[in-house]
Parts: sequence; C-alpha cells; structure tokens
Amino acid sequence: MPGKSTRKTIFVTRFLASLLVLALLAPVPAMSQAADERVTLNFVNADIVSVIKAVGGHTGKNFILDPRVTGTVNVVSEKPVPKDLLWPMLLSVLRTQGFAAVESGGFVKIVPEAEAKTGASPVGEAATKISGDRVVTRVFLLQNESAVQLVPVLRPLVTANNFVAAYPNNNAIVITDYAENVKRIESIIRSIDQPTGADVQVIALKNASALDVAQTIAKVIPETSPAPSAPGMPAKAAVAVDARTNSLLVRGDNPGLLTRIKALAASLDTPGAGAGNIHVVYLRNAEAVKIADTLRALLGGAESARTASSAANATGTNASANTGASGTASAAAPAATASIIQAYPPTNSLIIIAPEPTYRALRAVIDKLDARRAQVFVEALIVEVSTGLASEFGVQWQGGRNIGNGQSVFGGTNFNTGVAGGAGTNIIGAALDPRTLGAGLNLGLINGLLKIPGTDIEVLNLQVLARALEADSGANVLSTPNVLTLDNEEAKIIVGQNVPFITGSYTPSSTTATNPFQTIERKDIGLTLKVTPQVAEGGTVKLKIFQEVSSVTREAQLVRSADIITNKRSLESTVLVDDGQIIVLGGLIQDDQQAGVDKVPLLGDLPWIGSLFKYETRNRKRTNLMVFLRPVVLRDDKAANSITSDRYEYIRNLQQGMSLPPNVLLPGAKATELPPIDATRGNKSLLPK
Repeated sequence: MPGKSTRKTIFVTRFLASLLVLALLAPVPAMSQAADERVTLNFVNADIVSVIKAVGGHTGKNFILDPRVTGTVNVVSEKPVPKDLLWPMLLSVLRTQGFAAVESGGFVKIVPEAEAKTGASPVGEAATKISGDRVVTRVFLLQNESAVQLVPVLRPLVTANNFVAAYPNNNAIVITDYAENVKRIESIIRSIDQPTGADVQVIALKNASALDVAQTIAKVIPETSPAPSAPGMPAKAAVAVDARTNSLLVRGDNPGLLTRIKALAASLDTPGAGAGNIHVVYLRNAEAVKIADTLRALLGGAESARTASSAANATGTNASANTGASGTASAAAPAATASIIQAYPPTNSLIIIAPEPTYRALRAVIDKLDARRAQVFVEALIVEVSTGLASEFGVQWQGGRNIGNGQSVFGGTNFNTGVAGGAGTNIIGAALDPRTLGAGLNLGLINGLLKIPGTDIEVLNLQVLARALEADSGANVLSTPNVLTLDNEEAKIIVGQNVPFITGSYTPSSTTATNPFQTIERKDIGLTLKVTPQVAEGGTVKLKIFQEVSSVTREAQLVRSADIITNKRSLESTVLVDDGQIIVLGGLIQDDQQAGVDKVPLLGDLPWIGSLFKYETRNRKRTNLMVFLRPVVLRDDKAANSITSDRYEYIRNLQQGMSLPPNVLLPGAKATELPPIDATRGNKSLLPK
C-alpha cells in the first residue's frame, strides 16, 4: 500500500498534468485564433476526465460522465490541428478506451461501450448523415437474400459490444455500431444482396408425375437441397412443381447442373409398365386412412358420372345382312379400368393401383391435402375474486332450579341462529357441552349443575350467554390452463382430484348376518378445459370451448348437508377470435347479502336494553368471476419453438427458486433443475442430470 508521501506525489503529478492540458488548450489571442482556428494537442498520460473537460471548453458541448469513465490517454500532434477535429478525435480516443458518446437532450453522455447501444443513438435517416466513431442504428431491408442467413456472415464484422440481428417478418437486418463501421457493412450488404441472373426453365412431363419426379431429383442431386450453400460448394438449383400442367420449374446458375436435372427428368418421364401400375405415396402430415377414404369417395363419384354418360350414349346396334346369309354383330363399351386405393397405417402411406393419368391427378390432390396443418396454442385465464363479511351479536338467558319432589322450574331466551346456521350458538347446546361453542367472543355465567327431572342427566346451569363475532374472508383464485392442439382436433386437459361421493348405503338389522356397505361414485373435481380450434385462411380462429371449474366447498359441514358440497362453474360456447386476441368468454358478478334478527316480543324492541333480548346476524358475500381466452396460431416450427422455449424457461426459473436456504443442522436440499433449453436440442435427453 503506497505511503502518504507517494500519494501526495501522485496527486501533485495529476494536478500539474491537468494544468498543462488547460494551458495547451487555452484560447489563443483573438487575432491569432481567427486567423487559423488551430490547436496543438499534447496529452501524455493525461487523465481522461481532464481531456474531456478541455475538449468541452473548445467545442461548447456539455458532458455527463458515467462513474466508470476513468483512465489515462496519450494524444500528441506534431503540428496544430483544426479546431473542428477536436470532437472526432475525442470520439476516437473514447473508442480506444472502451467508451462511447451518446448525444441526447443537449447533453453528451459518456458511457461504457457495451451500454451505448441502448442509448439515444441516431436511427434511420439521421444515422446515414453521421460518420466517424459515433454509435448509430441502421435498418437494412433485403430484396433478394435472406436476412437470417446473412446475419452469421456480418456478425464477425460488428464490434464485440454492439448489436446485429435479423427480423424475418420483413427480411430486415438491424445493426447498432459505430457509424464508420456501419457504412462499411452497408457496402458489403449491397454487394451480396443482388438478384440472380438465372432463368427459369419449364420441363413438361408426359407420363410420370411431376411431384414424384421432383422428390426423386431432390434425393439423388444434393445441389437441389434447400439448405444454404457452404463456401466452395457448386451452385445449387431450385426445383418447383406445377401440378396443373404436370411440369417442373427449374432455376439455377450452373448450366451443367441444369443439364443433369433435365436428363434425369427425361429418363424418369417414361410410360409405366402396364395399365395397372402400383404406386406407394408416403404422407408427411395427413393421416393415410382419412386420405384413402377421401380419394375413394372422389373416384367413386367420378366413375359413377362416367358410367352414366356411357350408358346414355351406347344405344346403337351394328348389323349386316347379305344375300343368302345373315349375321348379327354387337360391340360392348369397354369397362372402365378400376382404381384401388389402400392405406397402410404403420408407415402412414398410401398404395395406389391406377393408370398413369389417374395417378397423376390423384397425386396432385394428395399433395394439396398433405399440407402441414397449423397448430393452435390456447391460453385460458380464470380469475375469481370473492369476499365475505359476517357479524353476529346476541344475548341469551336461561335459568333453572330444582324445587323438589322431582320437579324443576326453568325459563329464558333460546335463539338457534348465527352465521354458521346455529352451530355452537345455542345456550342449551352450550350447557350440555361448552366445547361446542362457536367462534368469536363467548361470555357466560354458570351457577352450579342442574339435574333434569326423570333422568340421570346433569347439565351446567348456564344462566347467561353473550356472543360476539365479526368475520372477514377473501379469496383470489387464478387458474391459467393452456393446451396445444392441431387444427380441427379436440384437446382436453384436466387438473384436479378424483373425489368419492356416497350414493347409497345399507345397514342390516341385528337379526341378519349381512355386512353393512356403502356405494360410492368418483367424480373429477378441479379444472377441465376442452377446446376444438378451426383456423381460417384470414387468420381468425373458430373455437368450440367447454370449460368447467369445480371445487369442494369449505362450508359443507356448516350447512348440515347430507354429504360434501361442490362449487361448479361451467361454460360451453363457440366463438370467433383473431389470432393472438384476448377475448372474454363469460363471467359472474354476484352479491349475496343476508340479515336476521331473533328477539323476544316487546322486550327486544326496547331502546338500549332491548339488545339483551335479541340476537342479530349479518352476512354478505360478493363473487366476481371472469373467464378470458387467447388463441395463438402456430403455422411453422419456429413459432412452436418460441412458445416452447418461453414456457420451458418459465418453469425452469420456478424450479431454481425452490432451493432451501443452507442450515448447519440439516443436509443440503438443492432443487432439481432442468437443463437450459439449448442443451436439449438434437438427440440430447430432456431429463435433468
């Protein structure tokens, strides 16, 4: 640790350096400054803060410095430099030290380079006018190349602490970097984003199916693969199918590659062996059984129409007669060749036996029906907020005395009331067993025991019972079930318990030997969501919904029911929703208010003293229930991966927060954590290690 003399020396050195900086940058006399507007720079191990202050004095800029802006710089000029170069030179000095300047609101903020991209840097048209080492943000819209494929090429050209990303929706690239570097990247983008000069050639097929030929070409000629080309690989070609004309559309930059594709297509375009060719079509998305039924129905309708037309036209009879001889000849119309379509579920494929023209027509229909079906991610939000207020107050009197000869005298007030339906609020019940008293404040006066005449029962001589109770309850229930399903396929999710309900019982008499029994029926109690989505081409989603929320009430025993009581909220509806739109399905707003008064006639109506001869109860319950729903259409694997990653990281963060704090007396209890979502890609296991 440096001593006091050393620290003093360092302080003096820095102070002198600051004075030197101010002296070197001090304004020259008015005549000399107006003549050339030049400044001599000579910073050797100068404090960066002092240099910024000196430049600010000459440029008139106001600076706000981040506390992390520290260090020393060296700037030396052999000859005086123009005053206009002070600001660009300061930006270059800041860049070499890992700092950047962000201008906003008339101030210049000097921050670390990594935070400059989130500041108020110039954007759009204003950014194109900036040069040098200022941080700017530019958006480049590509016309020919793919933004997603171009970003990995540009990322090494962007400085480490700055930003580059692709926005696939409009094929754009967003770059935040120093203006000088962004202009260099712009020239690279313009050189790459050029239209291809290749022409599209049409290859008409006469015998083979264009769909089958295109699949064969993709398998044997790897250059037609849609994957991006690696550096040094031959140019690739694109092959598309026009099912209407049974043609191949081929585009490529390599003439030799196009010649290979043409030759292969011509060799495959040969007539099949016989009129009953057997074809196997493997499906990617649709179900083979359903497609086979559809195609058989389609062929059945076509054959019926063809048969009816042939029967109407074939009515002529050919006959010829010669002298001394006669003969009869008839010609029957040829029977239409039958087509056979059979599904093979193990491989989800179709076996088709049909002539080539029929097969080509069926193949075009199969390709249309075997399209990737959209998926729908349905989020439901069920919110129930309920509050309850209850209060009761009352006084009950009771008195009794044995007068002998097996006789007793008693009297008093007896109110069988209360918020809980009278349980634990009755003075006679409390005299039999004080443990049955209900919740709240209970005050009583007991005067010995009282024997009930004619029995051996003795009870407390409870003469006064005063009760007071005020209850305030609230519940906030939030349920968020969500399901993912295919278009036009029902999805169902149940989260709850399977609760047994007594439906009957039998208790035999003492004279029989039959065992007693009960019959029980189990029902699902909890949350049930069933939804069937139907996606339209315009982006709307038709939803057939059934939703039910049931629970066992907490007041089942208090209302003296024969068995447990369940609360049930169910909704069944069909709605039309836009993709990603939140819609309310239904709701309930209920306000239940009850009040009761039990009193002794006349005495209970007296002012003040009447409260000693009556029992008042009040109960109010409010329930607010709302059900919301939001469907999201997932049309490709990227959208599905985005939803999956979001839900996966959410549950993973919840797991990480379940670790117990360390304890010297107990063993460690670290929560099991799922691996990051990127670590589960490919063939790696999803299970935690």
